[in-house]
Amino acid sequence: MDARFLSIPALAEVPSVAPSVAVVVDVMRAYTVAAWAFARGAEKIVLAASRAEALALRSRHPEWVALKDGPPAPGFDLVNSPGLLRSADLAGRTVVQKTTAGTVGALAVKDAELVLCAGFVVAEATARVLRERAAGTVTFVVTGEDGRADEDLACAEYIAGRTVEPGTDAAAFLRRAAASRAAAELATGVREGAHPDDVALCLELDRFPFAMVAAVEDSLMVLRPHPEPPAYGGGAAG
Repeated sequence: MDARFLSIPALAEVPSVAPSVAVVVDVMRAYTVAAWAFARGAEKIVLAASRAEALALRSRHPEWVALKDGPPAPGFDLVNSPGLLRSADLAGRTVVQKTTAGTVGALAVKDAELVLCAGFVVAEATARVLRERAAGTVTFVVTGEDGRADEDLACAEYIAGRTVEPGTDAAAFLRRAAASRAAAELATGVREGAHPDDVALCLELDRFPFAMVAAVEDSLMVLRPHPEPPAYGGGAAG
């Protein structure tokens, strides 16, 4: 596998042909939150291009749940925090997600043949899909801090390594993520709309057995678990 690691701005600088396979990585916190949403029973996640689009979708579909970065805001039901989301009952619900980097990265590669969205919590499941696909060139989109977020780069490099060599150890990659700027900002309360457990939850390796695949459905970029997780039974998460 030929892996390339690009920031969202760098995607605009490469040839206009869409990548065949793209893995969009946002560890802290978009795709950790997305995985938790599926674990809490969500059927699908619509990745919105803007807060205005998220609110418009929520208005047209009152039964949907809208989620955003930062502190609570009118029109949004949830914030982008795994610690706050893990007790939500989302059984059968559609979640609309808008974040600063993660959703932007997925929309930037929406024309790829295969788009996977990932964090450490679904790392092995993501690598498994890449192995099964026997992908030649894989574009890893490092979403945070214009590609400088070490937690995202570490996770991307770990998934790439795990795809080629299933024995790749996660310890050094997790240490890098734990020492990242994002982890420090979450731990010290710099980022609003956070829970004290967010960093630890974002660093739970392979918490979930599914990968997450995004594809255009009726003009919307929709994220779904792959394979589908077992039927949601409710109750509080541990």
